[in-house]
Amino acid sequence: MKRIAVIMAGGGGTRFWPLSRLATPKQLIKLTSDKVMINETIDHFAKTISREDTFIVTNCDQVARMDACVYPEVDRSHILSEPLARNTAPCILYSALVIEKLYGDALMAVLPADHHISDLKEYERILDLAFHTAETTDQLVTIGLWPTFPSTGYGYIRFSENPIGDDASEVYRLQRFVEKPDLLRAQEYVRSGRYLWNSGMFIWKASVILKAFETHMPEMYAAMRAISDDIRTPAEASAVARVYPELASESIDYAIMEKAKNVCVIPSEFGWNDVGSWDALTEVFPTDDDKNVIRADHLGIDTENCVVSGTKDGRLIATLGVKDLVIVDTPDALLVCHRSRAQDVKKLVEELKNRGRRDLV
Repeated sequence: MKRIAVIMAGGGGTRFWPLSRLATPKQLIKLTSDKVMINETIDHFAKTISREDTFIVTNCDQVARMDACVYPEVDRSHILSEPLARNTAPCILYSALVIEKLYGDALMAVLPADHHISDLKEYERILDLAFHTAETTDQLVTIGLWPTFPSTGYGYIRFSENPIGDDASEVYRLQRFVEKPDLLRAQEYVRSGRYLWNSGMFIWKASVILKAFETHMPEMYAAMRAISDDIRTPAEASAVARVYPELASESIDYAIMEKAKNVCVIPSEFGWNDVGSWDALTEVFPTDDDKNVIRADHLGIDTENCVVSGTKDGRLIATLGVKDLVIVDTPDALLVCHRSRAQDVKKLVEELKNRGRRDLV
């Protein structure tokens, strides 16, 4: 059965301001390597899904930049444009209808655009297992990640004690999704050995996820099904623009995965990091003797546990007697914040909007 990748790439990446902007969000910048992150994501599944069978869902403001950045082998008609943000459920429904129109049915791997993976061989093995499970059982498959610390920034997945099938199976029933917990509850989850981080990666048949939408989100399904004749025709863009504002803004977890009965999870470990904020770079790049990540022309004295980033050919960043800071220098903005507040950088972006500084967002 044909394997398709659907990359969700509509986010604004506000936690990586000032390097990331609305027109060039995290997935379109070189953050963890010398490639933009969308192309890193495509490289992750290179041995499992071809570039030609890759689809990307992004917002209308980012289509031109996506076109300029993404690998040439990706068919530009496979870059699907959302007229406005409606969370993950509508974009997955849209892409499933496109795949149905083109192929009748196919296996879909729905993947985030901006995660870092270090163990590609294991990731490929897990993807193969997920595809095989989805094809042979009509399950909605998600990939869970063994937690390496009690994170309060990730959602969790509770899975069954016994695997599906024989004892050697790596596939388990998904019992429930859990929202981001407080620290004590996160510690309890990790100790129990029965909870996984929610990776946001899903594998299923297009026909199976469409049936799930019809069952659990009938209004959204009916609205998008009504324009299915327009999909892959010159009328597609205007039809989508007409319908999208009517759709509920829902995550796929809430819309489908928490309601469906045919859901399973594969516990995994392949060096995953969602690279969610500047301080996460300490888990991606090696640190120096003082636990700093330096991605700039930098001179530091008595500088500890900092993340320092500058642009190519940028000015020298000098630090003296500081610790636990994020320092990011770009041609038009400089960020300095405590590492413990790295998740809050998005608040600065909101404040810039409130003050009318659209030139900086």
